[in-house]
Amino acid sequence: MIKDLFRNTSYDSGMTDLDLRLVRYFTTVASHLHYGRAAAELRVAQPSLSRQISQLEALVGARLLDRTRQGTRLTEAGEAFLPRARELLRAAEQAAAAARAAARPARIAVGYTAGLIVTPAVRNLREKHPDADVRTLHLGWNESREALLDRRVDAAVTRLPLRADDLRVTVLHDEPKMLLVPVGHRLAGKESVTLDDIESEPIPRFPDREFDAYWRVDPRPGGRPAPGGPSVKTIEDKLECIAAGQAVAIVPAAPGAGGIRPDLTTVPLYGVEPGRVVLATRAADRSPLVAAFRTSAGECLSA
Repeated sequence: MIKDLFRNTSYDSGMTDLDLRLVRYFTTVASHLHYGRAAAELRVAQPSLSRQISQLEALVGARLLDRTRQGTRLTEAGEAFLPRARELLRAAEQAAAAARAAARPARIAVGYTAGLIVTPAVRNLREKHPDADVRTLHLGWNESREALLDRRVDAAVTRLPLRADDLRVTVLHDEPKMLLVPVGHRLAGKESVTLDDIESEPIPRFPDREFDAYWRVDPRPGGRPAPGGPSVKTIEDKLECIAAGQAVAIVPAAPGAGGIRPDLTTVPLYGVEPGRVVLATRAADRSPLVAAFRTSAGECLSA
């Protein structure tokens, strides 16, 4: 696809190479479909942004955006250009990150998702490699794979499910599952519950199908579907739905899970497979520091 994007900028056509800054301006306008909001995000004046888009359209040789009384919309050419433009920006960032990594091999960024503690492994790595630049980065529930492939992090401690293609995934330990409910819920305070106890209880739904099916246990044993629930995109929205009495949720037995908010509590959930905490790295990564962190994680996070 990237080759296709550059096909029209060859020397045979006499066209100037694309300016990545202009490409980024275009993708920002395309995401908002509003010049004013895009200009605010980019911190440029709106008239200047309009001129930059016109310059890009001249380079590409096609009108990419139309401005009407109803707002801004992508033209047919703009629709075709947008995914390739985004891929070009990602490729540029990955190329720069790869160059930085090669120039500074003694640097590693370790990502981790909600409720997971990487401190012992990070401390162990720093003790064994005192000259290394070891950094940590908190990731959203669905960011681990993208953060690894975009090279924002070099290792990620996260939970299954996780798409493993192009990644090396190692299970660190199993993690029991709990039921998260409001403190006034009929099941709050019980010693334990099973799926039968929540047969009719709605569970928040996430946009990622695999993640959603895994944490809702859908289908249930015997093939019956799990009950529906409110749609959410963030963990915080999920917690709000539960606290408001709109749903319950199956969650990992992470440190502090029962004290996420004072109006929520957890109950042990029996009869379901435990969750799995994993370490993920890029499959092709041969960095000695990544290998060293893999060893540290195995020693310190596999309890």
